[in-house]
Amino acid sequence: MLRCEAVGKRYGGGRWVLRDVNMDVAMGDVLAVVGSNGSGKSTLLRILVGLSQPTTGSVSGRPSRIGYVPDRFTGHDRISAIGYLTHMGRIRGLSGSAARARGHHLLERLSLVGGWEAPLRTLSKGKAQKVALAQALLVQPELLVLDEPWSGLDASAHGVLAEFIDEVAAQGGAVVFTDHREAITETHARGSYTISDGRVTSRGGRHAGSRTSMVELVLTVPPGVMPIAVNWSVLPGVTETAQRGGEVVLRVAREHSDAVLLTALQHRWSVASVAGTADERSCRADVRETAR
Repeated sequence: MLRCEAVGKRYGGGRWVLRDVNMDVAMGDVLAVVGSNGSGKSTLLRILVGLSQPTTGSVSGRPSRIGYVPDRFTGHDRISAIGYLTHMGRIRGLSGSAARARGHHLLERLSLVGGWEAPLRTLSKGKAQKVALAQALLVQPELLVLDEPWSGLDASAHGVLAEFIDEVAAQGGAVVFTDHREAITETHARGSYTISDGRVTSRGGRHAGSRTSMVELVLTVPPGVMPIAVNWSVLPGVTETAQRGGEVVLRVAREHSDAVLLTALQHRWSVASVAGTADERSCRADVRETAR
């Protein structure tokens, strides 16, 4: 287990960025760190991965295989995206051919179009972010740390990022990410910490005593209608998505179900069923009325 004990951080004689931080990260955890800009989120992540040393306190249990995506990936080099990934893979112990193959696989999943052989410095922010994600996953990480990972990504890559997070956790790795949007953290994290005035407070989560009520929404394509495609996995409250024949099945936190239903109706999907309590079923009728 990765553990921060009484960690504090300040630069020179300046203000304390972090104060008395106690934080545990167990294998299989998916944790979000929430806070405003300048609250110390990035500083905490750099301490977790070992890029910055705490001024006070200690960090123990840091695993050897760590994947890290900073809040800003600057590719000023002339090296190509696939060349960079091949180089990074070799540094991490892969053969040149294995590193290149792994890099290709990850960029394919992230749908990096027209950028594989382009110099890093010519890539847009969104494409550079995909390369940054790929380098963090070249070797299966025991700890994956992501600083604002959804920033700049196109919609198609949002779901892939969620898949990566789930895969790391399913294989026993831990994931810690930051995002300033509570909807993202509620959807993808199983627990969360809040930073305010340099202090970090645990807010628990689905694996820490939370009893979020869930509903199952089943959506279908109406006869003779072409619905608008929706990336369901990035909607607030959606924790699972699946295809069942011609239907889309969503598992959604109850408090977000009305918003998801409204999105479905606005994009020309038909609601086949809402499984849950009487109150949850009634939200279907409410949303239909709102959408008119």
